[in-house]
Amino acid sequence: MVSKTARPASKWLLLPSMLVASLALGACQKSTAPADGDTVDRHEAVATSETDTDGATPIDEMNVENTDTDDGHDDKLTAEQKMIENLSRYRWTLSDIQNAGSGPSVSMLADIKDQVSLLFNQNQGQDTLSYSVGCNAMSAVYQLQGNTLTTEESMSTQMLCQDINEAENRLNTLMQGTSELSVTTDERPLLTQVTSDEVTLTWKGRLTSQAKYNSKGKTVFWAVNAKKAPCTAEGTQQCLQVKPITYDDQGIKTSEGKWAAFTGEIEGYQHDGKHDEVLRLQRYQLDAEDAEVKGEEYAYVLDAVIESSVVE
Repeated sequence: MVSKTARPASKWLLLPSMLVASLALGACQKSTAPADGDTVDRHEAVATSETDTDGATPIDEMNVENTDTDDGHDDKLTAEQKMIENLSRYRWTLSDIQNAGSGPSVSMLADIKDQVSLLFNQNQGQDTLSYSVGCNAMSAVYQLQGNTLTTEESMSTQMLCQDINEAENRLNTLMQGTSELSVTTDERPLLTQVTSDEVTLTWKGRLTSQAKYNSKGKTVFWAVNAKKAPCTAEGTQQCLQVKPITYDDQGIKTSEGKWAAFTGEIEGYQHDGKHDEVLRLQRYQLDAEDAEVKGEEYAYVLDAVIESSVVE
């Protein structure tokens, strides 16, 4: 018996500018399905590709634009642009917060610091700050002048966050107005942010997937079965069972592939064996050196769990 339970991500009510991004991620990606009983290796698994209606050989879409250039680009950047470029290479997680005595919600931020995140990115040509305590996604357009960060009015999805509502509101307040930034770029990058009300937040950085793999990700959707299956007909090792799902521009499911064993890994995903799930993934093409070392052509990174069903 299968009962449906919704993950918070599927309930978000997106504001206009965020809706564009959501629709882009949910855009239809034609997929080919592996044949019954086939084992899918890391670079073959449900690759996003065009197929015709009679099952002809798919058109390979493996060529991914490389964002690295060697045209003197860095020499033309201002100090602020270089700092923004560096900040955007990392996903920042709260490591420490000082002046916790300024209010109970600041202490609560310290208590849940491992789930408090910050991203510097671009949306429709504007520098955008995105942040969350693990519930709503909040964002604000920002400007950087010297080391001074100035944000405009924020936008947010509208979920009820229950016991972390207060912490979320406090984080949103801290991100508003002006703050001073300083960055250390050692092996473990640290970002120090001193807000206008003299609260100091320290963020630790981890390379984003795009920076890590030096390529743009390709959005694909996979269903993952709660039950694992043998990786090969003769072997005893258990692998995830996955199948591709295709959605149209309105986010309506248009087709499903067939179940197949996936011998690779999905970064950021933990399979608990209790849920049938639909995942939105980013697929990154590995460079030649990494592909040779790892024996694979693609890396798969979890973007979001968009559907989950409890299997009883």
